[in-house]
Amino acid sequence: MPDPGPSQGSGHDRATRRLWPALALPGTLWLVALFVVPFYAVMAIAFSGRINIFNEPLPAWNPLDWESSTFTTVITDSFTPSGAYHEVWVRTAIYSFWALVICVAIGYPVAYYTARLAGKRRGLILALILAPWWINYITRMLAWVNLLQDDGYVNKALGLFGIPPHSWLSGSSFTVVWALAYGYVPYFIIPLFASLDRIDQRLLEASRDLGVGGVRTFLHITLPLSRMGLITALVITALPMAGDYYTNTIVSGSPNTNMVGNQIELFLLEGPQKNIGAGLVLLLSLVLMFFMFYYLVLTQRASREATR
Repeated sequence: MPDPGPSQGSGHDRATRRLWPALALPGTLWLVALFVVPFYAVMAIAFSGRINIFNEPLPAWNPLDWESSTFTTVITDSFTPSGAYHEVWVRTAIYSFWALVICVAIGYPVAYYTARLAGKRRGLILALILAPWWINYITRMLAWVNLLQDDGYVNKALGLFGIPPHSWLSGSSFTVVWALAYGYVPYFIIPLFASLDRIDQRLLEASRDLGVGGVRTFLHITLPLSRMGLITALVITALPMAGDYYTNTIVSGSPNTNMVGNQIELFLLEGPQKNIGAGLVLLLSLVLMFFMFYYLVLTQRASREATR
């Protein structure tokens, strides 16, 4: 067959260069419409210096009209020990940390066990892990209310052992942490399972052939090889967990368990100081972007090490 001429080759290159932008166009428009524009609207409110007759901020669409005094106040009140929002930030960090610890304690063994299975049993376990995603998150949290209310099944079970009932839903931090872990543990298991499933089984078999015990094999082979998967699972789980505001509303309903998301909801939906709520949204986004950037740096570093 004759080789394509220069004109045919250049035409093919031009078509290829146009194809990928065309395929990316719907996703780009979606991202602009549902992320960039709303985020810019939040910034326009957070940096607004004008208010209407109802004492509500008017969006400052022109960046030249932005004022940073409100956002500076939000930062000061968030990270100063005596600040108005410092407590909710600390509480959010503590709740997220312990919920992640529970996710690791529960999710890693489940992901490890599932990755070692084969055949129908693996499919069954994966189906059970994904089953909570088929049910609305709020519905699953409401099921906890039935379990933990004063005359619920948990207190009834404790009563069988002579343990007095406990008010689990009356502002208990313990309940909020466990509810967060329950709600987000599937997000933790799936990416970790994918990482553990990619580990070459021959490495584990070689370790056993050399007489290395199961614990040492796990610590020196499985755990290091699954490190990036573990970090990915932690990031995917922590990002939505840090902005959660409905879990503790359902299972606690007490101001003593409010997180940053609840404080944002309070300002945006229940008061005129929407610029403060928008400032908290920006600050939370910056904090999460920092951890996301750190995760991307670790990912690139791991990719470079893998190609050496």
